[in-house]
Amino acid sequence: MDKNEETLHKLIDKAKQGNQIAFSSLLDYFWNDVYGFQLIRTKNENDAEDITIQTFSKAFDKIHSFDDSYEFKTWLITISKNLHVDLIRKRKRNILESSEGRNNDVVQKALDDAPSAEDSLITEQNLAALLGYIKKLKPHYQEVINLRYFHELSYAEIAEKLGEPINNIKVKLLRAKKLLAEVITTQKQ
Repeated sequence: MDKNEETLHKLIDKAKQGNQIAFSSLLDYFWNDVYGFQLIRTKNENDAEDITIQTFSKAFDKIHSFDDSYEFKTWLITISKNLHVDLIRKRKRNILESSEGRNNDVVQKALDDAPSAEDSLITEQNLAALLGYIKKLKPHYQEVINLRYFHELSYAEIAEKLGEPINNIKVKLLRAKKLLAEVITTQKQ
């Protein structure tokens, strides 16, 4: 087992124990693989991004079921492929609206996490400059950042407002914060 593989196994073990930093590291490490896979399949950036967010949401929700004898990337790609197939089926049957009501129990049980380093970075920025940086993000990322930091809604409240599962909101916000941090870093250089 090489060093990268050993580090990856440690991250997965920490994620299985609920470590948010490990989740974030796994998201960063595998985001481009899953997103690239979906971009080729869907030929649509928005669908690819949505499915990628759902993939990580589902993977983090089911991380305890991951079998270490398999490759983590393969497991993620399989989840992603299944989500894409489900999306196609739903679109063909025009039943997207019927799936909204099933997430209420999850939303009610969800708890917010402690602020991360990225949260601190966001709150410490000059408001005018921060708004300029936020406007450089895609609209759905702008929306979750706005709801979380300017309207001070919890993950559960954001999920309810947007009609999305709580895990999708967590992953979307994590991705939005990462992209915002990148925008801020590149603009300051």
